[in-house]
Amino acid sequence: MSREGEARNGVRMAIIDDHDVVHAGIQAWCMDADPPIELVASFLQPSEYFATYPEASGDIDVVLLDLQIEGNRPDFETLRRLADGDQRVIVYSHITAEEVILTCLDLGAVTYLVKSEGKRHLIEAIHSAHTATPYVGPRMGKAMLSDTTMGRIKLSEREKQVLVAWFQTESKELVAKRLFIAPTTVRTHLQRARAKYANVGRPAPTKSALLARAIEDGILSLNDL
Repeated sequence: MSREGEARNGVRMAIIDDHDVVHAGIQAWCMDADPPIELVASFLQPSEYFATYPEASGDIDVVLLDLQIEGNRPDFETLRRLADGDQRVIVYSHITAEEVILTCLDLGAVTYLVKSEGKRHLIEAIHSAHTATPYVGPRMGKAMLSDTTMGRIKLSEREKQVLVAWFQTESKELVAKRLFIAPTTVRTHLQRARAKYANVGRPAPTKSALLARAIEDGILSLNDL
């Protein structure tokens, strides 16, 4: 089943957050969502999540991650581990610093939401995690706009690898075989790349447009094709 089909039939979500009230509140919000959002697992600590899901699980479509557990520094390592394991992650945090938001996007988060942005933004972000254009909330949009004024567009190393392989092959399935990842993971990385370009005012809705952006940014040259 396609990701779009999964989104229509319901999203399965896990939460990593050290406040029980957050779990309860989000579960209540998700019960009213359409399409439905099922909270299938709740964890107070990242270690609990990884003990249950040491690798990316087909039972979880989206992980909602609090970036600060027990008031510690931003937990970029957990985000990196989840993203490197091809898990779709929405960072859900009180932190509003633009550099933190941009760092999370660089590490592979599909969306960054500030907790004060409320129910509507969160529900839309969860549903959009399956689409070609991940949801952009107010703070995330502001950070990306600020980033644009500095001429900064940064793809993760994995996103670059997927782009190059895709331009050099005929299909996402061949990219998946070359990089030893799932075809759905290939689509996820391409979606993230497109979202980053779109949100800095350089949309790339087609393969040829995305290739043009990659050449502009020096990710590859025509000699690499």
